[in-house]
Amino acid sequence: MRRLRPVELDFARSAPLRLVFSARLDAPPPAVYAALAEDTGGWARWFTGVARAVPTDGGAGREVRLTGGTRFLETVLAAQPEARYTYRVDRTNAPGLRALLEDWQLTPDGDGTRLRWTFAADGPGPLRLALLLARPGLGRAFRVSARVLDRRLARANSGS
Repeated sequence: MRRLRPVELDFARSAPLRLVFSARLDAPPPAVYAALAEDTGGWARWFTGVARAVPTDGGAGREVRLTGGTRFLETVLAAQPEARYTYRVDRTNAPGLRALLEDWQLTPDGDGTRLRWTFAADGPGPLRLALLLARPGLGRAFRVSARVLDRRLARANSGS
């Protein structure tokens, strides 16, 4: 595991590479926010590629393991109920990354939620190119994950 450059919230707008994805969920913002920010362990049940996620430092951080063995130690930078959940990666075993921040924004959309995920990264040119080429796959993973999350929240709300 190596240490990445610490970045702050503005990196979501200023990163050399920004990949932004959006989806509409039928679930209301409080339920979506709770899944993102309060049920850290639940990420492995709905987000494609997450094998394990646990809170650290009393919820101020997270440790995430992906199915391929990549690990992230993260610091939560923003936890604004029903509006925003943002974290940066402090340490990882992923090669090439210099900085990484993920910003989840929630906006009411009728009875549901518009969920926007910004993947903001910095690294050498070849890594940025590889991430750009991976954009369609990341977009698919986000859309599938959003649908799975929405179904899970609907089941939880119906009591099944």
